[in-house]
Amino acid sequence: MQSLDSYLGIHTTALALEARRTDVLAANLANVDTPNYKARDLDFKAALAAASGQGSPGALALAITNAADLTSAGAPALAAATDTTGAASGDAAAASTGAAAAVTSAGAGAAGDNYGSFLKYRVPLAPSLDGNTVDEQLEESAFAANSVRYQASLTFLNTKLRDLMTAISSSS
Repeated sequence: MQSLDSYLGIHTTALALEARRTDVLAANLANVDTPNYKARDLDFKAALAAASGQGSPGALALAITNAADLTSAGAPALAAATDTTGAASGDAAAASTGAAAAVTSAGAGAAGDNYGSFLKYRVPLAPSLDGNTVDEQLEESAFAANSVRYQASLTFLNTKLRDLMTAISSSS
């Protein structure tokens, strides 16, 4: 028998991440005129990859064919090892928002969420004189795109749950 979590897949986690990202983008928009406010964004791709257990999104599995092969850490592989994972690190570009602004590591997120390590500061394209790094047009665009993704996730989950209810009612 299949559990509800496996039936719904990663979409429930994606919905939670999209909701958290909405909060972050809304805070950016609310502080567009606040001096020294630093715009932030959630690295959605990395957070979703971590939540799904895939590790970092750019990770590649290395096949060790010889005991003298080097691992991703630069150390020789043991004869008993069959493979290891090399993790590619680095800040993600704001490609998930369709923007050219890069993001850098930020502090912890809101209390109670697990996404603080994926919360990043935006590097502004044109910083303002008062130290504010919010680009209103960029934030509005990211907010709209995130809203569409959130609605799509809700629609998908709604359809899956409706199909499940149909299956349950037809089997009775």
